[in-house]
Amino acid sequence: MAKILKILGILLLCIVLLAGLAVGILTLTEYRPADREIISVIGKPGDPLQTGKPLRLLSWNTGYAALGEGTDFFMDGGTMVYTADKETTMENLQGIVEEIRKEAPDFILLQETDKHSARSHYINQNEEYRAAFPEMQSAFAHNFRALFVPYPMPPIGNVESGVLTLSAYRVSSAERISLPTPFVWPVRTVNLKRCLLVTRQPVEGSEHELVLINFHLEAYDNGEGKKRQMEEMAAFLQAEVEKGNWVIAAGDFNQTLAEVLSAYPVLDGEWAPGTLDTALLGDGLTVLMDASAPTCRSLSRPYEGTRDGFQFYMIDGVLVSRGVTVEEIRTVDKDFQYSDHNPVVLSFRLE
Repeated sequence: MAKILKILGILLLCIVLLAGLAVGILTLTEYRPADREIISVIGKPGDPLQTGKPLRLLSWNTGYAALGEGTDFFMDGGTMVYTADKETTMENLQGIVEEIRKEAPDFILLQETDKHSARSHYINQNEEYRAAFPEMQSAFAHNFRALFVPYPMPPIGNVESGVLTLSAYRVSSAERISLPTPFVWPVRTVNLKRCLLVTRQPVEGSEHELVLINFHLEAYDNGEGKKRQMEEMAAFLQAEVEKGNWVIAAGDFNQTLAEVLSAYPVLDGEWAPGTLDTALLGDGLTVLMDASAPTCRSLSRPYEGTRDGFQFYMIDGVLVSRGVTVEEIRTVDKDFQYSDHNPVVLSFRLE
């Protein structure tokens, strides 16, 4: 009995030491972005924007091209960690590209694009999108960078992911602005570090500029993280409006407008989005969502095209400032073929 206890004690000590070593490595390698960072803009500059000209913007949470139809995900109550093989991931990515081409947007704002991640088989999706739209300038900002995410089983592993903006018009600069992180050490070391990707675009004949913001706010927090991130984003947008700039922010709020809750009520046991506090926006900013089709589906179980009894959400949309004349906001219903989100398209003019 003494020998057995001794062996068990040694094994327990080894486990504790290995766990401590793992936490130490993850702490040393933790992604710690600055509050503000200049981001490289890649590609040949296009022409400057013009007022009065019809323009089109597409925003899409691509689900790193691995959350298409027939998948679920453990964080939503499903069972899958690795949700698509390499071939399927490439097929989804190519499908996303083709759908974007059909819409022919001037601006493409993508969320959850993987640069070097085990979950998407280390496909550099940014390079794939850039190659598909070579006429556009682009900028990428990390919001998830972890050497190794050790949970669940099998573990998520290495992740390098973020938000990508492409523009057919001249981009003068790009910047990453950090948002508050609701998680504390050691969970923080392997969690997302949310941000705003801000691109500035000159407008012909004006001293002001179009400020585009690509964002993906917190999902799996207690609600306070989303609230703080929304507060900081609203303050940034208001400051740009006060400068006289045109402002458009598009992405995944992981929140919904109170007036569209009835269209997509939360079913028992499903993840619930936050409710957007539009009072934070003040004057000069408007939230736009098209609830004619859901922008997101639950990943608690695979989706096979039958909408009865399935959980859907309206959590993707656009914020526009005064001076942006909106002609249409539209959710493009792709029935979640390539991603767990549908794209959103904004048609507008700068006045």
